[in-house]
Amino acid sequence: MKKIVYSLLLFFFVSTLQAQEVYFPPAGEWQTKTSNEFDLDFSEAIQFAEENEYSESRDLRQAILKGFQSEPYHQLLGPVKGRGGPAGLILKNGYIVAQWGDVDRVDMTFSVTKSFLSTTALIALQQEKIKNVNDSVAQYIWDGTFEGPHNSKITWKNLLQQNSDWSGELWGSYDWADRPPRNQNIDQWRSRALHEPGSYFKYNDVRVNVLAYSLLNIFREPLPKVLKSNIMDPIGASSSWRWFGYENSWTAIDGLQMQSVSGGGHSGGGMFISTTDMARFGLLFMNNGNWKDQQLLHPDLIEEAVMPSEANSNYGYMWWLNAAGDRHMEAIDSEIFYAAGFGGNFIVVDQKRKMVIVTRWLEPSKFEQFLNLVYKDL
Repeated sequence: MKKIVYSLLLFFFVSTLQAQEVYFPPAGEWQTKTSNEFDLDFSEAIQFAEENEYSESRDLRQAILKGFQSEPYHQLLGPVKGRGGPAGLILKNGYIVAQWGDVDRVDMTFSVTKSFLSTTALIALQQEKIKNVNDSVAQYIWDGTFEGPHNSKITWKNLLQQNSDWSGELWGSYDWADRPPRNQNIDQWRSRALHEPGSYFKYNDVRVNVLAYSLLNIFREPLPKVLKSNIMDPIGASSSWRWFGYENSWTAIDGLQMQSVSGGGHSGGGMFISTTDMARFGLLFMNNGNWKDQQLLHPDLIEEAVMPSEANSNYGYMWWLNAAGDRHMEAIDSEIFYAAGFGGNFIVVDQKRKMVIVTRWLEPSKFEQFLNLVYKDL
């Protein structure tokens, strides 16, 4: 009898251990399992995503220009590509358990790019190209970008958390012209009061691009190359993704012309990527920076990246957080974090349940409803 009980306990332990193991897909392939194998049903969520496509034009030139028409001087400076229809993947323990749409199609992903950008900053910290995230950027970038009593106080952490209030112009775009208050005029925008770095959150693509430019200067090689060699190749990403800047965002580094990439598609450019490659990136973060037998990012850096900032409890290092705050989704676990981009592009990372959810071209206002359907049986 004792042998039978022992055998049953051993079987249960091994089965539980196997159920908790994370599968890492080799390059060019991905194993699937039915959601039923995990006692899950995502059919309602998939139907909802397919029926609630982003309502603006699939011609993204039109969608971008309409979406940012209130910004003075806004123009398309980087590549733009027409989009596909709704698509998505849900991973459980690394396996694909739900899929819809064309997941191999390469599309723009807009501000999801910011989470890729902040990852290059984590690489810089890991390689000690940045000694401390609280260092002023002016200690590293001395070309005038961070001159003056205000800009000289800005730290890497301020740029990553979007609370730097950097003031200036980059690639022909002014910080004050990005998402300005609609109840003010251009003179008020230009003469705005500056906030102490770290004290005020403002989602601002010009300042994000300042971070990209600063990281280019410390790596001294293009950020797409940094991301490819340190992250995308090791996780088996395809060769189809691209990361663009603007037609005028070129600078000389060590005598070579290099393009400084953008942190989104606000003015064109940014990350062009498939749903499957987005899911691989999410899986790396779900597993605390470890991919099979390689620790690509130190777990402490991942933890740091998803800590709430003082100026915005729902924002870390260019990852959105579901902590208490204005963007908290009540029915969803407070520990998830996610990347979000214009047009309804999302990568959701759930470390507790070992899940990654990627959805594309979902009407943004429907995101919480979609997640509620995903999580209704969990």
